[in-house]
Amino acid sequence: MGGLAHYLEQDGLATTQISLIRLHSEKIRPPRALWVPFELGRPFGPPNDTPFQRRVLMATLALLEAASGPVLEDYPEEAAKATEDEMEGWVCPINLSPPAQDGVAPDHAIDNEMKSLMPWYDLAMEQRGRSNLGASGLSLEQARDVVLSFTANAPEKAPITGISKAEGLRLAVDDIKTFYVDAATAQPGKASGSDVQDWFWRETAFANMLQNLRKDLMVSADEELALIAAWFLVPSSHLLEESFYS
Repeated sequence: MGGLAHYLEQDGLATTQISLIRLHSEKIRPPRALWVPFELGRPFGPPNDTPFQRRVLMATLALLEAASGPVLEDYPEEAAKATEDEMEGWVCPINLSPPAQDGVAPDHAIDNEMKSLMPWYDLAMEQRGRSNLGASGLSLEQARDVVLSFTANAPEKAPITGISKAEGLRLAVDDIKTFYVDAATAQPGKASGSDVQDWFWRETAFANMLQNLRKDLMVSADEELALIAAWFLVPSSHLLEESFYS
């Protein structure tokens, strides 16, 4: 984004941005950037803290008052951290231990898993009054079917105008990941983003399926599909050598 900002500024459009990795911003030197001391994936700080997030947003927009740059400022507030008691109080919504090697198909395991999580997702929507889904424009069921079609070697193009088959897969995967995270965070207690991500990537059948799907699609003759698989299905921090459906 910092590199893109330079091009936009050349066309007369003032830009500002949030930086999560200060070293990157120091090297790219975007016109205006606010470095925030928050964990990756949370550029506005802790979720559901509207006043805090508004302060971050206003500080970012305030950089537009600088006529020229580069400007790199540090946000002065630390994100509130969960106390030890709060961290110990967080538990996963349901016990999603890996299934035994008994021939259970991934699609059945994932379907059962998502049905088990649905009450927690509904609770999250009731508590927050909004959904974080929507990247793909598909319903949750449609997104699931698109992803599972790739595991069945009969890949379907997502019914999204102007989107390729590979991009449709990426967007569908993103929405289902969001569903899992929303459901997990509906539980009482607090957990960091890394806690939830560790839970998702280590304990869910859907994440395990993505590990295998990534390996399969990386050798696809479709270059865009291979690229999506290599860089967007599984974060490098959670790549596994083996999985329980291998």
